[in-house]
Amino acid sequence: MRIISGKYGSRRLVSFRADHVRPTTDRVKEVMFNKLQGEIEGARVLDLFSGTGNLAIEALSRGALHVTAVEKHPQSIDIIQKNRDLLQIPKADLTVVRKDVLRYLQGPFTEGFDIVFIDPPFTEEMGDEVLKAYGQSELARFAAKIFIEAGKKEVLGDQYGTLTLVDRKNYGDKYLSLYCID
Repeated sequence: MRIISGKYGSRRLVSFRADHVRPTTDRVKEVMFNKLQGEIEGARVLDLFSGTGNLAIEALSRGALHVTAVEKHPQSIDIIQKNRDLLQIPKADLTVVRKDVLRYLQGPFTEGFDIVFIDPPFTEEMGDEVLKAYGQSELARFAAKIFIEAGKKEVLGDQYGTLTLVDRKNYGDKYLSLYCID
């Protein structure tokens, strides 16, 4: 697993053994960041179900101002912190929150995020539930681009409160969907 581009480009992340983690592939990651060209610089990013921190660190590498990585699994928290240490990323740039995503979305929030990555475990098929929670969250008041990876068998709606589907593509065993809040 590596960072594709930017400040940490071509740097490898720590290797790990964890059955609960399925990092975003380079192909899907490249598609997401191509859609964000010109928008990632200086952005505030939220990475839900952060796993290894792969997307969070890619965002920082490409110029994001700050990333909040939300993850509840202790082994994943350890991997994210090891990756942050390996690349010498300041803690002020990458905040790691150890919390269940659905509880995190209950807030409170005084400001939103510009970009949100959501990559829930495929085994739990909870993309729809997370989008509903986001759509009901205080975060839904703030403009954002929200990417979610979900298994092919999972059905995601076109609208969740202020979240509107603008793009969906098939990538093998998953779909990558982009929702916007304007």
